Amino acid sequence: MTPDHWTPNELEAIGAADEMRIAPRRPDGTLTPCTTIWVVRVGDDLYVRSYRGPSGSWYRAAQLTGRGRISVGGVERDVTFERHGVEADVDQAYRAKYGRSTYVDAMLTAETAATTLRLVPAE
Repeated sequence: MTPDHWTPNELEAIGAADEMRIAPRRPDGTLTPCTTIWVVRVGDDLYVRSYRGPSGSWYRAAQLTGRGRISVGGVERDVTFERHGVEADVDQAYRAKYGRSTYVDAMLTAETAATTLRLVPAE
């Protein structure tokens, strides 16, 4: 496991999971309460978005420190959050993975897409 890359097993487990738990770090280093969110995989990268757009509490906390912790599919890792612009590949991944859900359209709006964050494993 390298600090800034996911292992193949982690990518498989996280990419296959329907939901994950995310807890951004506060400025003092403690974790916020976990929030259950969707996660998508595009190639060897993992992405999340805030269903509530920029006003989502977990998203606001993630923006503050850029660090947090995820738990999903038997994987628990510290991560950093990297801002990511709107990309058709991420939209397509949400559509393909969650298209059966009535909530998927909300994840594809311009406001929600603007909250796209790439998850990067931390040391």
